[in-house]
Amino acid sequence: MGFAENLKQLPRISHLAAIQLLDRDGVLVGTIENKPGQAGSLSIYNHLGQIYGAITVEAAKKGLELYAEHTEDARLNPGKHPNIDRFLALAAGDGGLLRVKHVFATTFE
Repeated sequence: MGFAENLKQLPRISHLAAIQLLDRDGVLVGTIENKPGQAGSLSIYNHLGQIYGAITVEAAKKGLELYAEHTEDARLNPGKHPNIDRFLALAAGDGGLLRVKHVFATTFE
């Protein structure tokens, strides 16, 4: 399946404003917002965080599968897809681990 088809299979993310990615020491190393251009990545990171409890080597490998055709583009163009680049580094066995912290969407009336 391609990227768009894979996203349709993942849990909805309308309740999320963003996801913060924290390293082993709790240092913020990245934020993925629920906005155009990042919503697909938010969906993938959210799903993997729920399934694996964190972004582990195994989660990163699964993430590369979910990004489908975009994974090869990221390999050919480092820096173009930073959320995929993060998975590539983890999947290569850099020993990293990222905790996922949800930032929930709120509305005020």
